[in-house]
Amino acid sequence: MAQLFFKYGAMNSGKSIEILKVAHNYEEQEKPVLIFTSGLDTRDEVGYVSSRIGFKRKAIPIFTETNVFEMVQDVSEKPYCILIDEVQFLSKEHVLQLARIVDELDIPVMGFGLKNDFQNELFEGSKYLLLYADKVEEMKTICWFCEKKAIMNLRVDDGKPVYTGEQIVIGGNDSYYPVCRKCHQNPPL
Repeated sequence: MAQLFFKYGAMNSGKSIEILKVAHNYEEQEKPVLIFTSGLDTRDEVGYVSSRIGFKRKAIPIFTETNVFEMVQDVSEKPYCILIDEVQFLSKEHVLQLARIVDELDIPVMGFGLKNDFQNELFEGSKYLLLYADKVEEMKTICWFCEKKAIMNLRVDDGKPVYTGEQIVIGGNDSYYPVCRKCHQNPPL
């Protein structure tokens, strides 16, 4: 029976490489998958899943107007799994479409993304995945500054912590660090 999975973690917890690994494992057995990512993610190029360790793969970008359910329903060969990167940027409507893929098309959906933003607030996509997912799993990584588990993301600008501003500012290690709660409040910068 298909399920909706939400795998979340702080920056650098290996979410994107996990998507690429899962896709490889399915495809090695000649089981096709569909890979999606948020159209907001422009770090590499729109429509790519890219890991910090250098692996990259084309993906279908999801924009505000994208109906993921209809896209999956209309493919000629039923995929064995749907994999989605940067799910935190999806809307409530997108998350409900993912649930429909699981419930009506009987295809497992695995969404990977951040749970909380740099102000420690939930992203819309993450909030609704926490509510609708059959299984929720944390992907762990360590704090940028100490040995504790990172549970937050610290935004930085010119080496200084940023605690106010727009929720979504696309960036990588130049803009965000995975941090523990203590280092989020008092980063040793």
